[in-house]
Amino acid sequence: MHQQKRQPELVEGNLPVFVFPTELIFYADDQSTHKQVLTLYNPYEFALKFKVLCTTPNKYVVVDAAGAVKPQCCVDIVIRHRDVRACHYGVIDKFRLQVSEQSQRKALGRKEVIATLLPSAKEQQKEEEEKRIKEHLTESVFFEQSCQPGSNVFKALCISTCTHKIATSSLVSRRKLRIIFFFFNTENRTVSSGPSLLTVFLGVVCIAALMLPTLGDMESLVPLYLHLSVNQKLVAAYILGLITMAILRT
Repeated sequence: MHQQKRQPELVEGNLPVFVFPTELIFYADDQSTHKQVLTLYNPYEFALKFKVLCTTPNKYVVVDAAGAVKPQCCVDIVIRHRDVRACHYGVIDKFRLQVSEQSQRKALGRKEVIATLLPSAKEQQKEEEEKRIKEHLTESVFFEQSCQPGSNVFKALCISTCTHKIATSSLVSRRKLRIIFFFFNTENRTVSSGPSLLTVFLGVVCIAALMLPTLGDMESLVPLYLHLSVNQKLVAAYILGLITMAILRT
């Protein structure tokens, strides 16, 4: 009864096939690699039949090219390369493992494994190392270019960080955020000709704001409406830091 319930799913040919490894690499100068092992796993609760097919069967010897795998077991399939010649270097061959239920002929699933013959394992490792170093250097250069103070990425990060920290305070209005973005846009257009008047003016305003007394300081002679809160002074300090960074780059 259980067999009849799962039968319609099995005959569709979509049964996943678990094979390791999925790529075989043979090296001409290393005879130990001329023999490779494929492991076929059967995680299911029923036995499977398997068959190994190849696009170029004259180049390989497959030990036990057909057989069966018990439920929740695995089987090793030995593949030997018997035509190691220079004309086959870099040629990609394919193996196909077809599995079916023991009581059926139709393949329930299949898995392809590629096989390649390379001239030398040392050359392959050297090429992979050179490629890895080249990619690392390329990424390093990109990282440095992206995060230099004069780059747009660095500027965007500064704006994003500043905006996030300022926006968390409920006492800061959106008008102050517009001032910050306007400052960055103006500074970007005038960086080649030195600091703009707006940059200097904003710097003076921020310095003056930091010198004003803090809200709650009753001993100050400055009128109460000029007393600033801690959050407002944090905004002024942040903008002053950005202004200083922009001036140092010019």
